[in-house]
Amino acid sequence: MALGATGVGGLVLPSMFGRVIAAEELNSAIDGALKKSLADAALNSAKGAGATYCDVRVGRYLRQFVITRERNVENIVNTESTGVGIRVIADGAWGFAATNELTKEAVAKAAAQAVAIAKANAPGQSAPVQLAPTPGVGEVSWRTPLVKNSMTVPIKDKVDLLMGVNAAALAAGASFIRSILFLVNEQKYFASTDGSYIDQDVHRIWAPMEVTAVDKASGKFRVREGLSAPMGMGFEYLDGAASGKTVLPNGVTVYGNSYDMKEDAIAAARQAQAKIKATSVKPGKYDLVLDPSHTWLTIHESIGHPLELDRVLGYEANYAGTSFATMDKLQSHFQYGSDKVNIVADKTQPGSLGAVAYDDEGVKTKKWDLIRDGKLVGYQAIRDQAHIEGKKASDGCCYADSWSNVQFQRMANVSLEPGKQKMSVADMIANVEDGIYIIGDGSFSIDQQRYNAQFGGQLFYEIKNGKITQQIEDVAYQIRTPEFWNACAGVCDASDYRLGGSFFDGKGQPAQVSAVSHGSSTARFNGINVINTARTLG
Repeated sequence: MALGATGVGGLVLPSMFGRVIAAEELNSAIDGALKKSLADAALNSAKGAGATYCDVRVGRYLRQFVITRERNVENIVNTESTGVGIRVIADGAWGFAATNELTKEAVAKAAAQAVAIAKANAPGQSAPVQLAPTPGVGEVSWRTPLVKNSMTVPIKDKVDLLMGVNAAALAAGASFIRSILFLVNEQKYFASTDGSYIDQDVHRIWAPMEVTAVDKASGKFRVREGLSAPMGMGFEYLDGAASGKTVLPNGVTVYGNSYDMKEDAIAAARQAQAKIKATSVKPGKYDLVLDPSHTWLTIHESIGHPLELDRVLGYEANYAGTSFATMDKLQSHFQYGSDKVNIVADKTQPGSLGAVAYDDEGVKTKKWDLIRDGKLVGYQAIRDQAHIEGKKASDGCCYADSWSNVQFQRMANVSLEPGKQKMSVADMIANVEDGIYIIGDGSFSIDQQRYNAQFGGQLFYEIKNGKITQQIEDVAYQIRTPEFWNACAGVCDASDYRLGGSFFDGKGQPAQVSAVSHGSSTARFNGINVINTARTLG
């Protein structure tokens, strides 16, 4: 379940974000020798207490949020959460314990506690844990490729950036604007009885905004949210490089691996004003042309989540339920979509939110098929699930959002592959007789089986006889997941491929959040039911 920027910006920060620190402390790290000594203390204690397997995660999780509105800075928060999480198997059952004390004695005690918990769990276990093998890799390290570490950029520069964005939007006619920087650095050290000592330094960035225009005469207002994507990059993402921009056939500028926040704020102000005057959509069946800035959310909700194996098996039902895509559908190679639909999961994709070298079980990450030529061919599984799907190894998609939480199966970067034939967005639109072009993600709802859903957007344009004719408003489309994906009539080529994603994807109970990207090129879906969200009964 993806959480929007506006909702998160207004929340009290969860306790998992840790203690508030000075910005200067965001630039430090735990000594490497200390991390290894703590890990060894935990591993030795767990084995001595009877564990047949143990993994240790020494984590330092850093976050910086800068939140502004119009001419004011609403909040600047720097947080740190540091500690050690220890997971074991003893007597065939899982056990977990954690401590925020970075001493050998404390982690050894926590490891012994994890073993005691596992042994207490064992009598209620119907079958012992089956852990897919993964090779030990010794001492290795990986870091998000960065040009400019966001945590080293002075607060003043960040505030000046957002204040400039807000001023530009207001000058362009916005009535209100909220702009935010979300910056994350996860310093994660993993060790296990398999023989791995893995040190990873993971960085993410997101710069969302919400621009509102109000018509004072009528009282009507409209909002246009920013078209940035959260990325696994450094502060260089905000450089606004021309190479990261694409101008669409209707003149709207969208962004790839670089974002011009001020340019987008000006456009958002003008487009929000245009939305107030735009013609309200006539309900009916339309061919939809969906920009990647929109499609990511539809992929996330109707493919990414229902192909998580724990939802398929009914083990996970929090945040919008289980899955219609049950195991029998995998065995029959269920026709999930048309032959144009090829969906891959990929934890290695450069610039993506989910990119790491190893997951939180020490498994080397990879790319694999979920849907090929429209047919269901795989799920997302971790080490203790792999045997259920008939796999010999984990897919490498295990994650915990904190050292204090146990790791579990999380969505990989799940993406729609570009079309194989050369096709631009203009080419695609030229063949649409009666359609709607949708840019940006909006509100959505989905049922408890991920089968019936409804999606809105940010910008909507009418297509008539191969031409974009006018901006329209009040659009949402309704889908049944397999019917929608089987209606995919084409996907533009790789030159149009861009990432979108969720910076705060919720799952589990107690809840955890992860960050995940979804890529696609512009895609066409024929005969989709569109409703008018402004209509009322009576």
